[in-house]
Amino acid sequence: MKISRAWSLALRFSIAVIALVFCSTAVRAGSWQGLEPFKSRRGDVLQALGTPLSDPFGGPLTFKILGGTASVSFVDENFVRTKKLRAEIAGTVLQIILQHESSSDTPDSMGLLKNREFTREEAPGALIFRNLKEGIVYTFLNGKLKTTRYTFSENQISRARGK
Repeated sequence: MKISRAWSLALRFSIAVIALVFCSTAVRAGSWQGLEPFKSRRGDVLQALGTPLSDPFGGPLTFKILGGTASVSFVDENFVRTKKLRAEIAGTVLQIILQHESSSDTPDSMGLLKNREFTREEAPGALIFRNLKEGIVYTFLNGKLKTTRYTFSENQISRARGK
């Protein structure tokens, strides 16, 4: 009986870990700080991030965050028209760009070198890893993480078009 109970606990623990991994991946892919492209609005951004450093009329909002800055841009009417999106998508988050001031993260430490979900692009002094299916782009300058961009995924753009 004790072996059976231990096995049952181990199985439950394994299932919980697997579920956590899948849930973490989904959250990471679609959002940052609870903000999601094509879903979150300006009020959601202000609630999550506080008072912006800049507040241009209709432009991106910039916030000071731990380790750098976050710039949040929004979908405008022209983008909706050009991409043939549903009208209610206007005013939602388009993308979030994190500028990392002094990150020690590298492509290797983030597991990107062997991750087939990311395409790799090299430029002088820069490496760019893109996962357009998930809407995440990492840019490394001189081997260190400089920017993280959260934008819409393939599924989000399809849903925004009403398909």
